[in-house]
Amino acid sequence: MARYEQIASDLRDAIVRGDYRIGAQLPSEAELALRYSAARGTVRQAVALLAAEGLVGSRQGARRIVLGSERSQSFAELHSFAQWARSMGYRASGTVLSSQRRPCSPSEAVRLSLEPGDEVLDVLRLRRLDGEPVLVERTVYAGWIAPAVERLDPHCESVTQELYESVGLVFAYGEHLIDAVAAGSEDARLLGVRRGSPLLRQRRVTTTQEGRPVECSDDRYRAGSVTFSIRNSTAANPLVRRAGD
Repeated sequence: MARYEQIASDLRDAIVRGDYRIGAQLPSEAELALRYSAARGTVRQAVALLAAEGLVGSRQGARRIVLGSERSQSFAELHSFAQWARSMGYRASGTVLSSQRRPCSPSEAVRLSLEPGDEVLDVLRLRRLDGEPVLVERTVYAGWIAPAVERLDPHCESVTQELYESVGLVFAYGEHLIDAVAAGSEDARLLGVRRGSPLLRQRRVTTTQEGRPVECSDDRYRAGSVTFSIRNSTAANPLVRRAGD
């Protein structure tokens, strides 16, 4: 683990414990550099990591302010579930429950830039944080990457990392749609909740740097398991409102 990640982990633990309450200021960069015997640039990296996670924020020229203490995933950068979990100090795990090739549906063809009926790989995966089931992923992979996905260990921690190491695939862009849905029978059983319980749904399409679609997914999070962080301004607004569909 890099030095800045160690510092971020220590500060994160302090925030979660309540040592720094919401609205409180973190020590200055100079104070943190002295405390951790680290360069100010290293401290700046650590604090920037916490900011990307939605734990701290700041006004220009002001100290960082604690914004929250929940598990928060930022959309400012594209991270896999496992990468985000590691950055937050949690242990991520996953299990492939089913995997099959089939013809794509018309909507999948549009999202993956395929012809209707082209072959895709349909994968159902259960994700856990520290052994606790929190996420059901229903991912459809384009046929060109399907063989590489099928070769992965069904219990691999990070599909993103494994695909990079095995075939050099880099996930570069993602589009996310977020809404709420009621848990059906399968989701309720897998996540250990009652049928009809609210779930946070994230529908996403991920592409390569060249814009070639790799996957589309319907991800359903158990209520209270994770918070999504979206920061915007008048200059940059990554969040767009859409009518329900």
